[in-house]
Amino acid sequence: MDKILLIIQREYLTRVSKKSFWIASILVPFLIAGIYAIPLYFALNSNDTKTVEIVDESGLFKDKIKSKGDITYKFINDSYKVAKDGLEKSKSDILVSIPKDILTNPDGVKIVGKESVGFGIQNDIENAIQTELRNIKLKNANIDLKVLEDNKVSVSASTFTLKDDGKEESSSSKGAIILGGLFGFILYMSAFLYGSQVMNGVIEEKSNRIIEVMISSVRPFQLMMGKIIGVGLVGITQFLLWGVLTFGASTATTAIMSGKIEAKAKAMTQSGATKAEVTKMEKDLSSKNPLSEVSQTIESVSLAKIILCFLLFYIGGYLIYSSLFAAVGAAVENASEAQQFLLPVTIPIIVSFLLFTEIMEHPNGNLAFWASMFPLTSPIDMMIRLPFGVPNWQIALSLFFLILGFIGTTWLAGKIYRVGILMYGKKISWKEIAKWVVYKG
Repeated sequence: MDKILLIIQREYLTRVSKKSFWIASILVPFLIAGIYAIPLYFALNSNDTKTVEIVDESGLFKDKIKSKGDITYKFINDSYKVAKDGLEKSKSDILVSIPKDILTNPDGVKIVGKESVGFGIQNDIENAIQTELRNIKLKNANIDLKVLEDNKVSVSASTFTLKDDGKEESSSSKGAIILGGLFGFILYMSAFLYGSQVMNGVIEEKSNRIIEVMISSVRPFQLMMGKIIGVGLVGITQFLLWGVLTFGASTATTAIMSGKIEAKAKAMTQSGATKAEVTKMEKDLSSKNPLSEVSQTIESVSLAKIILCFLLFYIGGYLIYSSLFAAVGAAVENASEAQQFLLPVTIPIIVSFLLFTEIMEHPNGNLAFWASMFPLTSPIDMMIRLPFGVPNWQIALSLFFLILGFIGTTWLAGKIYRVGILMYGKKISWKEIAKWVVYKG
């Protein structure tokens, strides 16, 4: 046991002391916070107002399309040709031509810009014309627009989960999707990242013949387990750092951005904006922050349960795949030779992540259930399901199968490792590896 601890200590301290470890540990949380903070910042500070000239040959839209937000509409009396020729020298950014037969030819609208017209502003112009065109047609059909507008209803439903005791518990499908996707992606990447570190470490020591010296004082199985556990502890340390720093960076960023949203709402109110316009602005900007939905999901599932399950499934999944990666590393002499043996190991990881969409749509379906029970896919797929609410007995059963899977893969990897670690100068095949598994000695 002391020898395994020494190997664990060596693997852990060697990797944690590297600059790359600390750069990744500190940089990633701020990148995560920046994913939503940067677009929100630019949305708050955007002063990119566009002036749009409109040539209305139909005469139906005159002064009916109102300026709003960062788009100013201006109707002009020039012909389309004259307006187009003068666009370059004018202060306007975009020219819109509405044809005379717009009622029968709605696709005849032209949008010309000094520069390429962005999708967003194109969509705003089309919606403005489409809305007014709809009003004109309704009026021509003698339909009262006021009655129609008064009967327009916007539905925004709140979602709840019915618990065993009959109580309703608030839930958020959007937050569950974000959180489940995040967990699944982290475990997907960690299986490759840390498993590859174990494999590359074995290959490096084997090619440098350092392994021969180490085997003289420790058993091959002890060496394999020491490397696996040591690298695994590095992963857990990095995840803990990411969790703490991400929470701190995201909380601070959210507080700053919330203050800026309130300030903008106050400025809009003072400039004469309606309450509906201010509310829409606040809703649009708040929707850019996924943390509100995620925090609601965490509250409904239990933060302690999420952290505990994440650690257990991370450890279980890592131990299974790192032992297989270690076996591959022991069987070959360089990274290029390892590629032919990695496919069977990586296919379950890839498949488990490819099931993401199906599990999100049907988190309690048969496919989601069995995928979260099979040891090679359960670490990722169970964590994708967890934010949607998973019964405790299913989590316990999945962990039981995961432990059995770890025991089986470790036994298999140990058989391959003890023979392959000292095998040099021989091209290895699947048939050869099968012989190592049944070899007794």
